[in-house]
Amino acid sequence: MFKNVLVPTDFSKTSRHALDIAVGMALLDRGRIHLLHVIETVPHLAFEELKSFYTSLETHAGQELENLQALHRNRPVKIEPHIGYGNRVQEILKFTEDHRIDLIVMNSHKVDLNNPTHGWGTISYKVGALSQCPILLVK
Repeated sequence: MFKNVLVPTDFSKTSRHALDIAVGMALLDRGRIHLLHVIETVPHLAFEELKSFYTSLETHAGQELENLQALHRNRPVKIEPHIGYGNRVQEILKFTEDHRIDLIVMNSHKVDLNNPTHGWGTISYKVGALSQCPILLVK
């Protein structure tokens, strides 16, 4: 059912949990996982002006993606790492469309029941509202 699964990651513990869940689902359907980290760029500033900074972030992200892949090396699932640049929400949605993603599995913050309107502007909320494919939020 879900052959092409996207797991956006910020390298947090909860995003690792989202990857674990996605791997379990991909094993059931012989699916493929796209592991995506988006490096947020500074708006209205030319990429070249901060190129060395972005290159450093990309190097670090590449190492982190390799570490996440290594956690599942012994499992028969294909995990493809990707690094993007730009606005995280826009890049996740664009990647979803460009790669014909069937399901997005991503971490989300728990809602504070004492302040339930806090957090409506999170990346996971925006992706969930705007995505054209199903999304599984992991808390």
